[in-house]
Amino acid sequence: MFLMRRVHRIIGAVFLLCVIPATASAEPVITKTYSYFRIGGRTADDLDRELDRRGPMTHTTGHRHPGATEIKFGGDVTYLEKGGRCLVGGTRVTLRTHMILPRWSNRGRAASDLGFIWDTLSMDIKRHEERHAEIARMQARLLERTLLALRPEATCSLLEARVAETTKTLLEKHDLEQARFDQVEATNFDARMMRLLQYRLQQKTR
Repeated sequence: MFLMRRVHRIIGAVFLLCVIPATASAEPVITKTYSYFRIGGRTADDLDRELDRRGPMTHTTGHRHPGATEIKFGGDVTYLEKGGRCLVGGTRVTLRTHMILPRWSNRGRAASDLGFIWDTLSMDIKRHEERHAEIARMQARLLERTLLALRPEATCSLLEARVAETTKTLLEKHDLEQARFDQVEATNFDARMMRLLQYRLQQKTR
């Protein structure tokens, strides 16, 4: 949930000229972290079962997945009064992404062919989750720019309502974009894995 904090309203043209350029060029505060869950198994069927049993549960689907990305938006908005109008003086959008990825603990006791397949699959899982994080980063930057560009309102209460509505709309758009990405990736999974395996096999045999 995006948190809004009404910073005290500052009146004074000289001070405003000092703060607005600095805050207007601010970038979102973005952090990215990783954690891992371990799976066992010595066959492809074992790995499938382990991913289904130990993979992270997501709130959106209610199912376990081979990987997941937790996304949390936050931040605050500063409101200023000038010339009888209320304007956005600055924003601080924050984004935290936390990726949960698998690690295979039994690799040393499995066939080399299975290790080759696992490397291909695990790289694709990481690429998928990194893309989720990138979609969120793009949306955080868009949110920051959009809030800074909001037109002044007659009162700060009206502007706060605009900020809340704009934030809600953009975060809903973000959720839809993430869902579309998942849908496309799921549809193309088999074909994508075959291409990746063939490519890596060609690179290996050169």
